Amino acid sequence: MKLAEKIDRIKKEKKAIILAHNYQRPEIQDIADYIGDSIELSRKAMEEKEAEIIVFAAVDFMAESAAILNPKKKVLLPSLGARCPMAQMLTPAEIKRYKKRYPNVPTVLYVNTLASSKAQCDICCTSANAVEVVKSFKSDIILFGPDRNLADYISEITQKKLITIPEWGFCPTHVLFQPEDVIFLKKQYPDAKVMVHPECSSEMRKVADFVGSTSKMCNYAKRTNAKTIIVGTEKGLLHRLKKENPNKKFILAYDDAVCPNMKLITLEKVYASLKNEQHVINIPISIARKARKSLEKMFELNN
Repeated sequence: MKLAEKIDRIKKEKKAIILAHNYQRPEIQDIADYIGDSIELSRKAMEEKEAEIIVFAAVDFMAESAAILNPKKKVLLPSLGARCPMAQMLTPAEIKRYKKRYPNVPTVLYVNTLASSKAQCDICCTSANAVEVVKSFKSDIILFGPDRNLADYISEITQKKLITIPEWGFCPTHVLFQPEDVIFLKKQYPDAKVMVHPECSSEMRKVADFVGSTSKMCNYAKRTNAKTIIVGTEKGLLHRLKKENPNKKFILAYDDAVCPNMKLITLEKVYASLKNEQHVINIPISIARKARKSLEKMFELNN
């Protein structure tokens, strides 16, 4: 019996569901019940009333969000080493320091943060709804963490001043993309459209036809008339893009744009985690309660 078949069998026995982020390995996406961005997946888990176990094939903060939003379900992270470098850049102590320096200024945190940091903010946002979340505040100044590039993108659209915590938080994968690579590819594919993630630099955003989250990229790829699309985000998304758009050509703007942390999740680790119910995500109740409020406020705003 193939490993994928073993996973499917034990998943049914244990009333489990497998959630895979868009950046996961192709073979992980292929066995998943749902594929999407972090909050899409967490919301999907909330809708699954029959599931007792959630195997979250992603990085740490995403599994934490699922656990926060699904306190009665057992959430498993197949590899404890799958940590988001950007999320590690922001600590609760740093947030408290900035809030003391800027009293009465709203604090908005990207979901790419750990639960302990989420517990310190007014509301969370995703790359898909960040602009709407920031616009919802009357204040022209917002404390925002941890991604500097996303903050700049939001500021460009809203005309609000975003003070980033920390000053230079970033995604190590998205900063690998350079505009000269896109310019080179455009010479080979002059009719190609370019779509990039807002975690990319402002220089990359300037050469793009479309800027958006992974979910918005998937929607853009479906509706555009372009037959060739240059993609500026982590390599894993191309698997989904190709499956959903078999008649279109997708080219990664930089071939080595791979998140090594996402790729720590393997079929073997998913199987071991599910079989042994290991690597359970446990968050202190006091932190989980506060973090949940910041996530629920975000959901309320988008309903």
